[in-house]
Amino acid sequence: MSVYSHNAVTPANQEVSLDTYTGKVLVIANTASKCGLTPQYGDLQKLYDEYKDRGLVVLGFPCNQFGGQEPGSSEEAAEFCQLNYGVSFPIFAKVDVNGPDTAPLFEYLKKQQPGEQEDGTIQWNFTKFIVNREGVPVGRFEPKESPEAMKAAIEQLL
Repeated sequence: MSVYSHNAVTPANQEVSLDTYTGKVLVIANTASKCGLTPQYGDLQKLYDEYKDRGLVVLGFPCNQFGGQEPGSSEEAAEFCQLNYGVSFPIFAKVDVNGPDTAPLFEYLKKQQPGEQEDGTIQWNFTKFIVNREGVPVGRFEPKESPEAMKAAIEQLL
């Protein structure tokens, strides 16, 4: 199993197979537009701009599980990212990252990279996973770690 065996849904409710990104290095993050960490959208966009030509893709998954910080629709979340942070990387539909309705992709990511919690629980918005070109999660960066902190790990994979 790999990230590529999962699907995601666009804000327009279209299912996308993540095998679309086969051979790319991925940064997958749960995000929110009304969070103290929301400026990380800009930092993720900078990473994407810097490395996209070498094979990096950032994938954003809005989540409303932490303090109700993504209260709008998936479409509103995607529009917010574009208008306020110039985000050009893919933003998908809202997902749950913990609990009984956890998106299968995030179940897989947490199992492969449990982070600080033994069960892999995501503690807040902007938990970031790095996935190698084979679709295997190889790193996890917690919310307060800036996207800039991922540069060395990304460069090793590119």
